Amino acid sequence: MRGITKRFPGVVANDGVDFEAAAGEVHALLGENGAGKSTLSNILTGLYRPDEGEILLHGEPVHFGTPRDAIDAGIGMVHQHFRLVAPFTVAENVTLGDHPGESRSFRIEPRKVERRVAELAERYGLAVDPRARVWQLSLGEQQRVEILKALYREARILILDEPTAVLTPQEADVLFVTLRRMAAEGRTVIFISHKLNEVMAVSDRVTVLRGGKSIATVQTADSTVQSLASLMVGRELERAPRGIARELGAPMLRLDYVRATGNRGEEAVKGAAFDVCAGEIVAVAGVAGNGQRELAEAIAGIRPITSGTVTVAGAQVRSGDPRAALAAGIAFVPEDRMATGVAPSLSIASNLVLRSYRSPEASLGPLMRLRRIHERAVELISRYRIAASGPSVSARVLSGGNLQKVVLAREFSGKPRVVVAASPTQGLDVGATETVRAYLRDAASDGAAVLLFSEDLDESLELADRIVVMYEGAIVGQMPAVGASVKEIGLLMAGGRAPR
Repeated sequence: MRGITKRFPGVVANDGVDFEAAAGEVHALLGENGAGKSTLSNILTGLYRPDEGEILLHGEPVHFGTPRDAIDAGIGMVHQHFRLVAPFTVAENVTLGDHPGESRSFRIEPRKVERRVAELAERYGLAVDPRARVWQLSLGEQQRVEILKALYREARILILDEPTAVLTPQEADVLFVTLRRMAAEGRTVIFISHKLNEVMAVSDRVTVLRGGKSIATVQTADSTVQSLASLMVGRELERAPRGIARELGAPMLRLDYVRATGNRGEEAVKGAAFDVCAGEIVAVAGVAGNGQRELAEAIAGIRPITSGTVTVAGAQVRSGDPRAALAAGIAFVPEDRMATGVAPSLSIASNLVLRSYRSPEASLGPLMRLRRIHERAVELISRYRIAASGPSVSARVLSGGNLQKVVLAREFSGKPRVVVAASPTQGLDVGATETVRAYLRDAASDGAAVLLFSEDLDESLELADRIVVMYEGAIVGQMPAVGASVKEIGLLMAGGRAPR
């Protein structure tokens, strides 16, 4: 890609970007949210057309008018925001758009397709039920479906955006072996990730974008995590020291053998029982699809509990009642910030008041106090450094990092007793990730009990005081974060036993 420029109203998303990747290499693409990575990828996959510049494939100029043109040229992508049809099964989504050629029948044999998808899933270590409906899957499982879609088409150039966000260290290692094997077969793998350790582990070269421009392309072997992070943000990052000492209070959140069912009627949470003290951060580690989402929603009152109890400060919270959870002081940061965390069509101000619109500060009887709502939004936008022109801006136009700041500002501004945060940094760049983590630390320092659900073990070990491991809906282990072994936790996450 030479001199790629793409403009949108008021924004230059790509500004003369040069990017090249060779056959047989894993090339990492790094940059903060809004740096232009997605736009560049969308141009390469035919979703956008560049205003300036050219694309050369195997040395020959190409023009992609549609995504089908890119697919036919052998380019596939696993997008960060999934392109899946919720009512369809996994197998149907994987084969969707893969129209048969003239010599093949247009008749689809569902069982044959399901077997082929299952074989692919087993071959690449991407466990997912081919017959499950997409709406029944967690975000992590949906991401695996996207990876299977690309592998199903056997693309010669494969772009992967955050493909390991929901894998254990062992599974990530297996995927890296797969990617290296694909590169050895002559394919080109473009690996977009915010996990710099992964970039160092799997890539041959790294291209860094900042502010829509290509800053540098470096050999991975000649780089460090810190040097790459500095290139991404344009400054040295000061990371908070691990294991910050906080004074812990009495148990604030208590789960007494909580059970809950999943969207398919299966028992997703099997007798979860543990406490979280005031001022403590407890991380729930596990591969996506092992009951974490259902447990988080059960605590937040979104999902009914079939048995057991949730108590906050000694008072039992009524099951399946979000308003009761809110009144008990539970703040909830869902894993899907766009679909669940915010109302995309509403303004930032309206989103920020969703938690407190019944309070006297925001309403007077049936009438909303719009001036106070606006003033409060201005204050929160400033305090949480939300990049937006004002409170009236629609939430849907914000970047992922700024959307997450809106959710955190709304949930934390009510001084919660308990914070339930599900994958709060998933898909965020290194700068936004550090900001979100700082907010979680601040909440714990203010006396809140913080329950963090994360598939990122590095994040859990950095933030948490204690690690709780879930596997197939059950709590299979607990340990202090200080001194915890990544190998031991990874084995528990995969259903094995930790070495003694």
